Amino acid sequence: MPVELRKRPPPKETATPPPTAKRGSGASATVKKLADKAKAVVNPKNSAGDTSATNGATPNANGSGGAGAISPGTTVNLDGFGGTVQTHEGKDVTLKQLVEESLAGVVIFSYPRASTPGCTTQACLFRDSYAPITGASLSVFGLSTDSPKANTTFATKQKLPYSLLCDPNATLTAALGLKKPGPGKSTARGVVVIDKQSVVKVHELGGPQKTLDVVLDYIKKSGFTETGAPAAVAAPPADDPVATEEAAKLAQAPTAADKLDPYKLDEVPIAKTPSKEEAEAAQTAAEVGDTAAKIDLAVGQMKP
Repeated sequence: MPVELRKRPPPKETATPPPTAKRGSGASATVKKLADKAKAVVNPKNSAGDTSATNGATPNANGSGGAGAISPGTTVNLDGFGGTVQTHEGKDVTLKQLVEESLAGVVIFSYPRASTPGCTTQACLFRDSYAPITGASLSVFGLSTDSPKANTTFATKQKLPYSLLCDPNATLTAALGLKKPGPGKSTARGVVVIDKQSVVKVHELGGPQKTLDVVLDYIKKSGFTETGAPAAVAAPPADDPVATEEAAKLAQAPTAADKLDPYKLDEVPIAKTPSKEEAEAAQTAAEVGDTAAKIDLAVGQMKP
C-alpha cells in the first residue's frame, strides 16, 4: 500500500521578549523622588517653584497662610491682617492700627499662658527692658490666647507697663506664625518686630531670654537712638504688695465663674515672686518646652 506523507505544521514563532530594563532604574527614580520631597520639607524656600530665597524678591503676606507665612524681610499687607483683637484694658485694635500709631514699629512677643512661670519670666524681661525698646521708638505688646480677665490679672500683678493683646480665637497669633501646629489654639513662645513700612524685621521662636535678646540685638544693629519716645514707666519690684483695691480683687482666689472660663482652667498662678534659682529653673523648663514646640512645628510642616 502506498504510504501517505503528511506535512508537519510550521513551528510557532517565539514571541520576542521585551527589552530588559536597566538594573536599578526604577529604584533610582523612587529614591530621587523621596530625596526631593525630604529636601522640600527641610528647606522649603529652595524647593521647586519657590525662588524667593535666591532671587532677592520680597514676599508679601496677608495673614491667611498661618504658621510660617511670614519671615524676616516679608512685607505684610496690614489690611485685615490677623483680624481684630482686644487689649487687656478692653480696647479693640488691629495690627494695622498698632503699627500706624507707633513711631518706628511694633514689638509683639507671644507667650502660651498668663501667670505661669516661663511666661512671667518673659513678661518681666520685657518690662525691665521697656526703656531701651521704647527709647528706640518701638511699641511693645504681649500676645496670647488668654481671656482679658486673665491678662488683666497678669498685667496688674507684674506691673507691666505695656498692653497685653487678648486673642482667644488665635487669629492674629496664627497670622503671625506664632501658633503651635494642630487644631487647638496653643501659642508658641516667640517674638515679631514689624517696622512702619510693614516689613518684618524679626521673627523668632525661643525661650524667654532669647525673645528679648533678638529684639535688643535688632535695636543695636539698626543704630536706633532715643528720639523722644514715651518715657519708660517705672516698674516697682515684683514683690511689692498690690496697692489698689481693684488689683487686690483681681488677685483673689478664682470664683465659680472663673472656673468655667476655658482659658483659666490650666493656669498655674504664681503665689509669690520666684527666687533667682526658681526663675532660672523656670527659664530652663520653658526653653525645653520651646524646643519641643519647634520639633512639633517641623513635624506638622512635613505632614501633607
